[in-house]
Amino acid sequence: MKTNETTGRPLIDRFGRHVEYLRISVTDRCDFRCTYCMSENMSFLPKSQILSLEEIETIALAFISRGVKKLRLTGGEPLVRRGIMKLVERLGNQLGAGLEELTLTTNGSQLRRHAQALFQHGVRRINVSLDTRDTAKFAAITRWGKLSQVLDGIDAALEAGLHVKINMVALRGENDHEIVPMMEWAHQKGMDLTLIETMPMGLVDIERADQYLPLTEVQEKLSQQFTLTQDPHATGGPARYLRIAETGGRLGLITPLTHNFCEGCNRVRMTATGDLYLCLGQDDKVSLRDPLREGGIDALNSLFDHAMDIKPKGHDFEIDRQKPQRNVKRHMSVTGG
Repeated sequence: MKTNETTGRPLIDRFGRHVEYLRISVTDRCDFRCTYCMSENMSFLPKSQILSLEEIETIALAFISRGVKKLRLTGGEPLVRRGIMKLVERLGNQLGAGLEELTLTTNGSQLRRHAQALFQHGVRRINVSLDTRDTAKFAAITRWGKLSQVLDGIDAALEAGLHVKINMVALRGENDHEIVPMMEWAHQKGMDLTLIETMPMGLVDIERADQYLPLTEVQEKLSQQFTLTQDPHATGGPARYLRIAETGGRLGLITPLTHNFCEGCNRVRMTATGDLYLCLGQDDKVSLRDPLREGGIDALNSLFDHAMDIKPKGHDFEIDRQKPQRNVKRHMSVTGG
């Protein structure tokens, strides 16, 4: 791979933060239509605008050469992308050669088909998005999803040797009463549970102020029933962890609104079209697709440097009935969370 003199130089933004974690949305498509994530009648991007798997690999390798140590494949739903396991295999070949971890976030619907291959190609842990274990409610939240298919996929992942973390968006009035049962179920199966505050991203068909549940409130309620202690566990992402004495498991909290994690941000996110977003909650971006297609690998490194110059200090997410709603216009499925 031909590179220029910037190859090997770490990616450090103007606030001194080292970027070592790249999240790649391999597709904007999904086989679910979760109410807080996208509209039911979504219009997806034409194939010509989407990076090929080979282009995604090229960009990922360029990032690894600049010090990125962790890759996470996301979507949409990454496992619906045709040929995705070939990309997983090729990226997995970089483990131990600069890359330290290759992970995946999925809705679980395709895990029965792919869990064994994921493990075979070097993936050791995955995140599965699951907001409820109530069949009817799951169908209502996901619109198109089947709970039994997801639960079977989770079992397949565990059977394959993958460590599974359940990601649950905490939604007031919808699944808040299920948090304790979900945690106990996850911990009984040896899985972590991470709770996530809903974020104002994209135009959706619900009122987010009605759904917003601060995790400070959840933690306070849990502390009345369980013994919670701080756990130093870290995965490179934004979650902070608690240990639950009664279950022996870990509970993660991702709190972009009540306690943002921007000061330690080590992440950038690339969309399936090659737009590199420097912050989940801001619109600052650098387009990589056309420069790559026109100038090859050498065109990328100067763009990486420019990206570090414009990476913002943090987001300004806010959900407040008394103030005009500030939504990031792009859907969560575009940048993959």
